[in-house]
Amino acid sequence: MTPNTKLSCRNVWKLYGANAQEFLSGNPAPSGDDIRQADIIGAVRNASIDIAEGEIFIIMGLSGSGKSTLVRCLSRLIEPTGGQVLFDGVDLLTASEQELIEIRRHKMGMVFQHFALLPHLTVLQNVMFPLTVQAAPKAEAEEKAREVVDLVGLKGREDYYPRELSGGQQQRVGIARSLVTEPDLWFLDEPFSALDPLIRREMQDEFMRLQARLHKTIVFITHDFEEAVRLADRIAIMKDGEIIQVATPEELVLNPATDYVAEFTRHIPRSKVLTVGGIMTPGTQAEGLPVPAAARVSEVAEQIIAADAPRPVCDANGRIVGSIGRTAVARVLFGTGEAA
Repeated sequence: MTPNTKLSCRNVWKLYGANAQEFLSGNPAPSGDDIRQADIIGAVRNASIDIAEGEIFIIMGLSGSGKSTLVRCLSRLIEPTGGQVLFDGVDLLTASEQELIEIRRHKMGMVFQHFALLPHLTVLQNVMFPLTVQAAPKAEAEEKAREVVDLVGLKGREDYYPRELSGGQQQRVGIARSLVTEPDLWFLDEPFSALDPLIRREMQDEFMRLQARLHKTIVFITHDFEEAVRLADRIAIMKDGEIIQVATPEELVLNPATDYVAEFTRHIPRSKVLTVGGIMTPGTQAEGLPVPAAARVSEVAEQIIAADAPRPVCDANGRIVGSIGRTAVARVLFGTGEAA
């Protein structure tokens, strides 16, 4: 666990079945065959991850892979069968019920696929609800709720009821409600999957705008790799309850650990995933305006192909670290996606 780790889990298991706890106690590292033979379901199997402060950490997998179960273990909405879950160094699995309530009220925010808005309350009242539960003074709660409503772009709709809002607007209310307590850690379980494609894209943009301002530590579940590429700092791929690989989107594309991971990236345009730094020729010099190493190839492909010669590539500090030319870009757009 590094100094800037916000959330960490160590060897977390969630097993369902008769005597699951006793089974794990007697066999701390059971194989898949052991679990099946014991007539037990391994929903989460020996999961270990570290999530850094301010990171957008995305968990992906097919339906039934264990991603939602893992997130519920991390927030202790369900009890893990074994392991550790550390939040700011505190093991949530040893916290008392009252301590958990306080952590969830003040330090955790949660947004799920189904908005779960209270239909008899207005937008403002829905957003205020967590503060009402905390018994915050009404004037203070209303002021804070109005600020968050404005933050998510719903100013002027404070007195609307959920039935008077579009799906995207309802999801914004859910996001505002989860943010009003100013949580340190934010869990989002497929929050945009129920929205149509245009609204979904809009909500992704809104999400990134909010993160640029708020710098939350975020654990985000999705089954959509293209969405993950847009949003993630790192991605964990799960299968049958196990974490198969944790890496940046670019690393997953270039170096998939298994065929299963490779299948997730197979149909995603490489130009939307790979960065200039990932395909440049390091250490070489070129003339012209530098291209940022962190830029996606899709963002700069046209200008590089149109240039008469390779372009220099600079890091975040403006230092020239290499060059990139038409051939490398063309290979991403039309070929293997590998560097020249």
